[in-house]
Amino acid sequence: MILGFDPGKVKCGIAVMGEDGKILHHEVVPSPEAVATLKSLAAKYAISLLVMGDRTTAKQWKQQLLDSGWQPEQIAMVNEGYSTLAARERYWQMYPPQGLWRLVPQGMREPPRPVDDIVAIILIERYLGIKSGD
Repeated sequence: MILGFDPGKVKCGIAVMGEDGKILHHEVVPSPEAVATLKSLAAKYAISLLVMGDRTTAKQWKQQLLDSGWQPEQIAMVNEGYSTLAARERYWQMYPPQGLWRLVPQGMREPPRPVDDIVAIILIERYLGIKSGD
């Protein structure tokens, strides 16, 4: 099982992918709750690897994870360039627009919620070399 982590200053995206490539869990959590949430999910799903984005506050987050008990070999850093744009596109694939929203071009639609959890999914896919449409 792989845990995806999109670290951020205010909120963080978290996702769990099974060995079969199926997404078992994804959520957006406030940053202060991220380390505890990651630890809880790691125990629940027997996580073998944490894949996280490499931008913004990644170094500080990695240190926090190490301080909380993660081992360096359990953490992989992945290029998260353009992952938010890819996540916005993926959102509409996962949750197709309904009613009149289907008529609005995708580029003009804004997801109604943060997509950090979908970024975490994309980071796992990038680590595994899965083509994720970005």
